[in-house]
Amino acid sequence: MARVTIFPLAGAVLYPGLQLPLHIFEPRYRAMVSDALARDRLIGMIQPQRPAEGAALYTVGCLGRIGDVEALEDGRFNIVLEGETRFRVLRELTVTTPFRQVEAQLLSDNNDEVLAPIERASFEREARRFADAQGYVVDWDQVGRLDDLSLINGVSQIAPFDPAAKQALLEASGLGARCELLVQLMQFFGRTSGDDDEDGATLQ
Repeated sequence: MARVTIFPLAGAVLYPGLQLPLHIFEPRYRAMVSDALARDRLIGMIQPQRPAEGAALYTVGCLGRIGDVEALEDGRFNIVLEGETRFRVLRELTVTTPFRQVEAQLLSDNNDEVLAPIERASFEREARRFADAQGYVVDWDQVGRLDDLSLINGVSQIAPFDPAAKQALLEASGLGARCELLVQLMQFFGRTSGDDDEDGATLQ
């Protein structure tokens, strides 16, 4: 078990091995970053179940380590979080800090898992359809060079889905299950194109 300082932010989901750029401007989260920099540089990204002060949290988030950091003169920060491991919230702690903290269980993921060739081909085919429907310009040659883990987690992190869908992807157990769910979500959101642009804009 671990004590984790958390940053609840709807629509922002981090995965192990990936990066998430963040602009920190609220006083409590500036204090959170300052505290993390003075200790272990670790912050837990997790989504609230609704966008309200003190809202209940989803049960699974991802622990990130502060990599690049730019401290601005007015006290704001630009940081890049580097995903390390998913965690499951066991309970929220009573604290005196302006930022929230939880007791969490760190989850062990198999980062060596790969997709079957037919799974990879099916995913890339659906991703092309989805990108075309959304009007995205994609370098498919570069996509083809990505390993399975980077591809599936990367698309899961940046896809313009609503917070509940992004949470379901984060909670999916294993790369194959996440890939299957991602295909289903692309099919669903592809049919409702344009409804989730506002949610997608919250990623950074």
